[in-house]
Amino acid sequence: MIIVDRALEERERQQNPIRVALVGAGFMGRGIVLQITSAVPGMEVVAIYNRNLEGAARAFKDAGIDEFSYICDSHALEDHIARRGVAITDDPDVICEAENIDAIIEATGTVEFGAAVVLAAIRNGKHTILMNAELDGSLGPVLKYHADQAGVVFTNAEGDQPGVIMNLYRFVKGLGIRPVLCGNIKGLHDPYRTPDTQAEFAARWKQKAHMVTSFADGTKISFEQAIVANATGMRVAKRGMHGPSVPAGTPIREAIDWYPSDDLMSGNGIVDYVVGAEPAPGVFVLGQQEDPTQRHYLELYKLGKGPLYCFYAPYHLCHFEVPNTVARAVLFSDAAIAPQNAPMVEVVATAKTDLKAGQVLDGIGFFMTYGQAENAPVMQREQLLPMGLAEGCTLKRDIARDECIRRNDVDLPPGRLSDRLRAEQDVLFNSPESN
Repeated sequence: MIIVDRALEERERQQNPIRVALVGAGFMGRGIVLQITSAVPGMEVVAIYNRNLEGAARAFKDAGIDEFSYICDSHALEDHIARRGVAITDDPDVICEAENIDAIIEATGTVEFGAAVVLAAIRNGKHTILMNAELDGSLGPVLKYHADQAGVVFTNAEGDQPGVIMNLYRFVKGLGIRPVLCGNIKGLHDPYRTPDTQAEFAARWKQKAHMVTSFADGTKISFEQAIVANATGMRVAKRGMHGPSVPAGTPIREAIDWYPSDDLMSGNGIVDYVVGAEPAPGVFVLGQQEDPTQRHYLELYKLGKGPLYCFYAPYHLCHFEVPNTVARAVLFSDAAIAPQNAPMVEVVATAKTDLKAGQVLDGIGFFMTYGQAENAPVMQREQLLPMGLAEGCTLKRDIARDECIRRNDVDLPPGRLSDRLRAEQDVLFNSPESN
């Protein structure tokens, strides 16, 4: 990223690298370590947490780092980092409490555990970067509030679609063009996919089956677009979004004709997606320009006659772009994408199959539920169950396939931090439950 690269080069010259710790050494986590180690001057991964140490060790080894220490005390970690050593640990508090770590990347994809790590990082003065759409889409506003109180940056990452969309949104807005739709390009959407149907694809790409299932069943894109809505003030036009399906290979520039104009032009616009368009898996922003002179220029520049124009990025490069987000947070106090204030869009748990009273709901991307994006006022008014809090809940009644689950349909597991944070978020942003 322009400016960031120069600033990182200066940190390298000063021998004062940004010190980064990683929480979660899975598929994406390992990629982040490799990218920072091999391609990013002025930044170092100094510690990795993983629940099994073998995974943390593998992340360093895959990046060509064979010398690291197991450390289980934050003061010992501080000393080790000061001597330019790197470490692995199976205690996230060791990383969160070490004073000479600048930023923590949370890449577990969990809500309950991830919330605890992020809150601890914030309370210990760490800038926090999420590769965890599920956590951000469930509790992002309250975590952003705590980060603001602590004077640190809370942000989701570039590379994942929300961060790439937000960069494009800011670019379009900076041109004096009004963004009216922030969109995501998908190759598949089938809410009834399961880890069984996705097992072959997951094995091919060395990913977890439930993770790729969450991509296919629409849950992931619902979280991603909720994050975008919460950062821009946009909404969804309908529960689940429009999500038009077009013939494979249809150019995304034709998207100006795919969404109802009334939805685009009212309020701050909408978030949505499309299935089948190219270039996939990219992102796009539809923008409006009414000035006739500016429209003349835009037509000259081959963007069409207007008043709607399609801007797009043909890719999102996941772990490759994450270091830019870290640098923006640490060096410029700039969040790539974070909630503005109260949630605008949330993700509601929806039955993937007929469910029975007494069943305990499984997790995101598994067999029992999928997520749908819904406007926050509707979510609150109907007391719908957030998808990010559904795992571990016990059903109190039968739920039919495609029926949204309400909060009073379930008993929550006892003692969860995520439920306490959710209650705090509801009160903080004046939901009906706090009145």
